[in-house]
Amino acid sequence: MPAVVEFHPAHLPPGVRRKLTREDCLALDAAGLLERERFELIDGELVRRMGKSRSHTIALLRLIAWMQLVFGDGRVEHETPIDLSRSLNATNEPEPDAIALRRPSEEYRLGNPGPGEVLLAVEVSATTHDYDLGAKAALYASGGIQEYWVLDLREPRLVVHREPSGDRYRSIVSYGADEAVAPLAAPAAMVRAREFVV
Repeated sequence: MPAVVEFHPAHLPPGVRRKLTREDCLALDAAGLLERERFELIDGELVRRMGKSRSHTIALLRLIAWMQLVFGDGRVEHETPIDLSRSLNATNEPEPDAIALRRPSEEYRLGNPGPGEVLLAVEVSATTHDYDLGAKAALYASGGIQEYWVLDLREPRLVVHREPSGDRYRSIVSYGADEAVAPLAAPAAMVRAREFVV
């Protein structure tokens, strides 16, 4: 007679996963094993960067153009790695969609800009909404990124994270499509989410 089998969650047993470090990723890249796909290192795991829709691409281009006007051409980068706090650097190397830097990019020849150098980090979110507002926000807060925005293309809105404390931001405010907000580092540079979306 058939018997009911209890449900078992699909989890790997403890100890079978190995967290990766930046050094591991450099070795994999040098061996040609990471060439074909774009990844970022988050909490010791390689996370595949999602493909971008046309609306994501256009929004990112508009966002970068605005950031360059506000912060200067040489102080805005996109999809480049940043450093976080020392305790997080070994197993994390996130690549925000866009960052505004305190100094010109050329001055960071010897390493990634750290949290004190990042004036604003932004993720454009079309399909990664929960990840950008959850895991990424916690990581950036833990790393000491002072201001983190998520440009949510679905609503559209800007979700502004400020005042990092531990693994969260004490201030998280959602600005609707037509509500203006400015970065802390450029308080006169008001912008609305609607200006970036198609």
